[in-house]
Amino acid sequence: MLYGAGMAALLAVRLAWAQKERHPMADQEPSKSYQCALPMDEAELKKKLTPEQYEIMRKNGTERPFANAYWNNHKPGLYVDAISGAPLFTSMDKFDSKSGWPSFTKPVQTSSVVEKKDQSHGMSRVEVRSKASDSHLGHVFDDGPGPTGLRYCINSASLRFIPVEKLEKEGYGEFRKLFSTAQ
Repeated sequence: MLYGAGMAALLAVRLAWAQKERHPMADQEPSKSYQCALPMDEAELKKKLTPEQYEIMRKNGTERPFANAYWNNHKPGLYVDAISGAPLFTSMDKFDSKSGWPSFTKPVQTSSVVEKKDQSHGMSRVEVRSKASDSHLGHVFDDGPGPTGLRYCINSASLRFIPVEKLEKEGYGEFRKLFSTAQ
């Protein structure tokens, strides 16, 4: 029963945040120039992804903490879906949660992620999935810093990092304005 109440509270916090604290680009539809064509089937995905990425993104796996690409990345830039290229998080919303996984206070666009109730492994959690590729990213918890109080705990293997200086070259130039005050 306690898990159910916690889940309801987390979802209430998410709804309140979605209505108040929004990323500057939360309501904008991203241009489609960055998106690649999604592989048509699982065989193509297995060719595109490493075995670890496939296990995490398609089978809801989890990578080891402190032994992944972005948990300790402090460079400014954009984190995108490793399959679709959809923008997911920015370095400006990243913080050190001491968990060993990249953690963010909010997605760059609320429409880029889908949150689902997850009862696996004897726990009650909220799973975060990429809307564009329907792939597992990680989980969201209500123990993060302000202003949202949320911690999006995301697997590095689900992400590709685009450094701010390469945003235009990689087709993400519209997101450059987010970093103008960060540099």
